[in-house]
Amino acid sequence: MAEEKNYSKTNGSGVERVINATKCSTKGFKAAYINEAAFRQELFLFVFLFPLSFFISENITQLILLIISLLLVLFAEIINSAIEAVVDRVGLEYHELSGRAKDLGSATVFIGVTIFLITWVGILIDNYI
Repeated sequence: MAEEKNYSKTNGSGVERVINATKCSTKGFKAAYINEAAFRQELFLFVFLFPLSFFISENITQLILLIISLLLVLFAEIINSAIEAVVDRVGLEYHELSGRAKDLGSATVFIGVTIFLITWVGILIDNYI
């Protein structure tokens, strides 16, 4: 009889778990950067706008809002990419649920970008107009 493989993933406990989780997160960022053009574009936007947020903001609350809105776009793109990867792993043929999952992931990115735009435009208007 063939031996069953155990695909469960244990990350240890305590500090070891934190270290292993950090390694997994690093792999995730690397995978997003290598495989997802949208993530690379949004990361470029982040790298450009993050330092700019320190000059645009007039107080700590504005700074936090500007930075969080940037991070939210990256967060949404990573979630969307994860959904797409799982759906593609299951099968590349069209299925209504697969299409729905990908559309929902895309909607997540859209909401993140909308929050980013509202935040940045609102703060720019508030501070400079």
